[in-house]
Amino acid sequence: MNLKQRIIRQIEATGPISVADYMAMCLFDRDAGYYTTREPFGKDGDFITAPEVSQIFGELIGVWCVSAWQALGAPSEFVLCEMGPGRGTLMKDLIRTAIKLAPDFMTAAKIHMVEISDRLTQIQQSALGKHSNAIVWTKQLRQIGPGPLVLIANELFDAIPSRQYVKIKGRFVERTLALDARKNLVFAAGSGAIDQALLPPAANIAPEGSIFEIAPARSAMMQEISERIHAERGAALLFDYGHLQPGFGDTLQALSRHSSVDVLHIPGAADLTTHVDFHSLAQAARAEGCKTSAMSQGEFLLAMGLLDRAGALGRGKPAAFQDQIRGDVERLAGPEQMGTLFKVLCVTDPATHTFPFEAK
Repeated sequence: MNLKQRIIRQIEATGPISVADYMAMCLFDRDAGYYTTREPFGKDGDFITAPEVSQIFGELIGVWCVSAWQALGAPSEFVLCEMGPGRGTLMKDLIRTAIKLAPDFMTAAKIHMVEISDRLTQIQQSALGKHSNAIVWTKQLRQIGPGPLVLIANELFDAIPSRQYVKIKGRFVERTLALDARKNLVFAAGSGAIDQALLPPAANIAPEGSIFEIAPARSAMMQEISERIHAERGAALLFDYGHLQPGFGDTLQALSRHSSVDVLHIPGAADLTTHVDFHSLAQAARAEGCKTSAMSQGEFLLAMGLLDRAGALGRGKPAAFQDQIRGDVERLAGPEQMGTLFKVLCVTDPATHTFPFEAK
């Protein structure tokens, strides 16, 4: 029995399921989940993440991590952690950069990778080669020992399931997955309503059929990260695609072979995500006593020296290589590509300020 059939059986037995439950089953089912059974990354996968676009992305994050460590007072021991490390490309480029830039940083770093997939863990270990011997893999942040924390995550939160609420007859009720007369998966309006206090201010004038997305599991993850940073000191740098202010809209999407597909077509066979609400993440972090600041990915990379690094990488190289670098830069930072859609949130303890973010 495939995953779609099992989902249908569950709905028949217990009734409609939430969008969050559907996402969780599609992405993380032990036997048929997208992240537990497939190779999603790269040109031969379903999507390309920023570290796979160009080594420059990981290099600039390496520069930021060194500066964050220095902002923490250059402790002789600290935890360097990546959550959701993909294929290990980001950490590989980060380590290479840090070794050249600040050897003391690497001496002080206790590197941890938080990864729930055993299959991806093996891929990361292979990619990191000799560095793997000095890295500890865990499945949860809470398993990491004490100490100041420098944490990075790229496209982590979008894969954490979110709930959807749809406005029906003036009320926002949960959007669910149900079955039609032919036992096909369809979206439906459930009976459970959302607390009005959780809705954006314009909820009362939003038209019928408007959809509001909320992700308590993402806020819980942010709370856990922020609790650690506030207690032990530290800084986190979090990249994802999404919006800086709350609003309405259906952002649930499925991606397969670099193209959008029907989110209900083949559960488990495509990446399933919703846009990240950075406003909610920042609220969760500040509730734990941390400082936050956010900007677009393009703004961050340009401030960190993207153009200078690209120029140095292409200097004296063949024209085709230079053209490739220019294309990579545009993809990472261009307003029509990842530069505007992707945002970066910085979270620090109250005493720490990291460039290029505002201190607030």
